[in-house]
Amino acid sequence: MAKQENETVYQLKITLKESKPPIWRRIQVPGNITLHKLHMILQYVMGWTDYHLYGFRIAGIEYGIPDPYGDFDELDLKDSRRARLNKVISGEKAVFIYDYDFGDGWEHQILVEKIVPAESGVQYPVCLTGKRACPPEDCGGIWGYDDLLKIISNPAHEEYEEMMEWLGGPFDPEEFNIDDVNFYLERFCRKGKK
Repeated sequence: MAKQENETVYQLKITLKESKPPIWRRIQVPGNITLHKLHMILQYVMGWTDYHLYGFRIAGIEYGIPDPYGDFDELDLKDSRRARLNKVISGEKAVFIYDYDFGDGWEHQILVEKIVPAESGVQYPVCLTGKRACPPEDCGGIWGYDDLLKIISNPAHEEYEEMMEWLGGPFDPEEFNIDDVNFYLERFCRKGKK
């Protein structure tokens, strides 16, 4: 995403709620992006694979993709494709929620750490830092993830082989590769320019 004159950048800290030790990322994004694009960025930086529905809860308002068939009209979602971050966030230190996969219930707390002018020569979005691997999709939420970690840490566990097969190979809960994340963010930006 190209820098525009007088563009502001939001520095966000995203923490997967209830994760112990915390799974988190710190990113910078253009203030004028839509919440839907923010969702796509969060998928990359956290390590999710965008298989499930999502929503944002900001100041008592819920944002997401409204159901085109009207099956879930009771959710009363505002369209995340039309809501811009800098229009729905009150300012620095604001906190809001990003929900991903309503079945597993992955809740992320997002803190607006600061709002700063965009730096010349920096491509946004960018991941500044983070800790720990994202849980695998469909592992049963934070409690299922805790169970998964207990099982794979004990090769004598009766479910060890089954869980390792389900994972498709080794899994390191401490792994976080910022270079991979920023590589994907750069590709996301290039794709958005086409």
